[in-house]
Amino acid sequence: MNSVGSSSNGEFLKYQITKLQDLINQMVGCCEDKRLYQSRRFDLPYAELRCLMLFRTERYLTVKGIAQRLDVAKSRVTKLISGLVRKGLVESIEDPKDARVKLISLTRKGKEKCKEIEVFQLEIHEKILSQFDPEERGHIMRALENLTMAMETVKANLT
Repeated sequence: MNSVGSSSNGEFLKYQITKLQDLINQMVGCCEDKRLYQSRRFDLPYAELRCLMLFRTERYLTVKGIAQRLDVAKSRVTKLISGLVRKGLVESIEDPKDARVKLISLTRKGKEKCKEIEVFQLEIHEKILSQFDPEERGHIMRALENLTMAMETVKANLT
């Protein structure tokens, strides 16, 4: 009896693993589609859009700080910042405490663009959540939090 039960449990686990992979792949695909749509809608390459959105909570950032947050080389950030400067979305000023350091900040146009992007993202997530009643939303949020924690745990054990 135990071997039959454990065999069916093993098969069910394999099914769940495959189902989890499929669901995560579908969600990643949706996120990639949203990313492409955002890039077209806001006329920004996704890397520039990501960089710009770092300023939602920061008045100034340095190239080094941006590189750390985006997990890219400083040379890549320099190119991103150059593109954003050309578009009039950010500006670079000398740090009054250290002339070797450049402080990057949003221009008024950059702040407006950031706000537009943030509103768009909030609307998308509101449309998703509005498809569920409040109780279902609570279950979904808890399940996603648990899934995120499990994924972070596995990721930490990989490195």
